[in-house]
Amino acid sequence: MKTAIFSTMAALAVVLTLGGCGKIDLVPAETGRVAQLDSSHGLRSWSLSGAQESRILALNPERVTDADVRHTLAGAPAPHIITIHGGIATVIKRLESFSRFLNGLGYPEQAMRHPGGGNRTISCYEDAEMIAGIVAWYYEREGMRPMIIGHSQGSFQAVKALQLLAGQTADHLSVWSPIRWRPEDRTEITDPLTGKKHPVVGLKVSYIAALGGGGATRVLPNQWDMMFSLRSVPDSVGEFTGFYVGLDVLGGDMLGWGSMNHYRATGSARVRNVKLPTGGFLTHGHTPDLDRMLSNPPALAWINNYAPSLQPVAPKEIPGKMEGIEFGADVWKSVKRHWVIELQRLIRARHGNRHGV
Repeated sequence: MKTAIFSTMAALAVVLTLGGCGKIDLVPAETGRVAQLDSSHGLRSWSLSGAQESRILALNPERVTDADVRHTLAGAPAPHIITIHGGIATVIKRLESFSRFLNGLGYPEQAMRHPGGGNRTISCYEDAEMIAGIVAWYYEREGMRPMIIGHSQGSFQAVKALQLLAGQTADHLSVWSPIRWRPEDRTEITDPLTGKKHPVVGLKVSYIAALGGGGATRVLPNQWDMMFSLRSVPDSVGEFTGFYVGLDVLGGDMLGWGSMNHYRATGSARVRNVKLPTGGFLTHGHTPDLDRMLSNPPALAWINNYAPSLQPVAPKEIPGKMEGIEFGADVWKSVKRHWVIELQRLIRARHGNRHGV
């Protein structure tokens, strides 16, 4: 047993050495732009016509078509998506690829770039307190609960942030500014829908996708505190989907087989577990690298018409490299759902209807 653990740690050391560290600088906005971004970001920067609001309110979140995205949601604001990449430098460009994939499908680019230095993704080595703090900042500014997409160790950090927001591991959390990339001197926000003060602890994320969390990365020292709580999802998220791949050494418990890879709700959160087609060692890093799908019309049609199942299978008739298409399609369907849910919630609140807020 000890030999197996040391062998795993040695293998991880080799991978991290060859791949480089996945830490990237979070660059604050230029001094001259800070005040402008502070005053204009979010609710103050957009308006919708009454006709567009009516069309948005008429949408069914469970069946958002490509036409709905291109014609009804076009130009509308969207919840910010916080993307957290894993610990190896090479995965940064693959999470950036996934960000471009969502943009190409119709999700607003500004909802995936942080307003400071324009980063599309942040590192799993950033503190979970910061992630929880920027969730609060975006919600206060935009009126829509953010989403999180975590890959590999990024999945660990997503769950850590949920546990912090749920009050399981902290009593107070500071608001963090993604313009300055530093904490603000406050632990409360003004809820944009109710106008009331609300502590950061107790806020919710709308949706989380966690890909390849677990496996050999559990032995890394920065994840030891999650050894027994990684799969526990508290009520600080509305919907959580865990994705795992067979034969995934780096991100799959028991090589990606069995219920050890399943996340479980500790309360009322909606939790799904999706086993992606068995791949192997390289699949762990390459699954989110999907912007190539944007130039494949048959693949795009399949993605836009995707219906979730517990074990999605890509169609054989689509030409080209299809690795990761099931992950992209499942996440896109959930992102569309929560885009509509959050936007409808905001529109109703703006018109004085507080039901469900």
